[in-house]
Amino acid sequence: MDVDWNAELVDQLEWHWEHQLRPRLDGLTDGEYFWQPVPGCWTISRRGESSAPVSLGAGEFTMDYARPPHEREPITTIAWRLAHLIDVFGLPTASHFDGPFANHPAVGYSGTAEEALRQLDEGHDAWVSDVRSLGAAGLARPQGAISPPQYADAPMAKRILHNHREVIHHGAEICLLRDLYLWKGDGKSL
Repeated sequence: MDVDWNAELVDQLEWHWEHQLRPRLDGLTDGEYFWQPVPGCWTISRRGESSAPVSLGAGEFTMDYARPPHEREPITTIAWRLAHLIDVFGLPTASHFDGPFANHPAVGYSGTAEEALRQLDEGHDAWVSDVRSLGAAGLARPQGAISPPQYADAPMAKRILHNHREVIHHGAEICLLRDLYLWKGDGKSL
């Protein structure tokens, strides 16, 4: 039996996106977007207002960051996790599978949940379109300069699987944070 691995990879992400993650993001409020379940969360901040070691991004808002290793992994807000997923998908105008990753433009992160969801949707749609366009030969070709040097000889399929794992696992974390926000019991939840 012949297997259309390109279709299988797209289906893996699309099933999760359409049946689990994206419906759970509908109605996301700015309160939820920026909610910090513990003090000192990494988040999205106005430029110059972050206390993180590094601020990433172009524009008015930046994403908290620090190079590993960390003494302890930071807890992150929904805003931070959505920004990370936006990075995983890449900008809609980015060439996902050509040229070095370092040449990809910096993201202008959003200060609102609505705008972040728009960015996420656009990134997702562009990613899926580009994955579909690879075909079987594109999935098998080496990643080359788009990846860190240790993955340059790995097939493109490995990168796609990694990105899909990121979407699935961080998406689940976002859904959990929404549940915790709803049930936090302080009278300020939805």
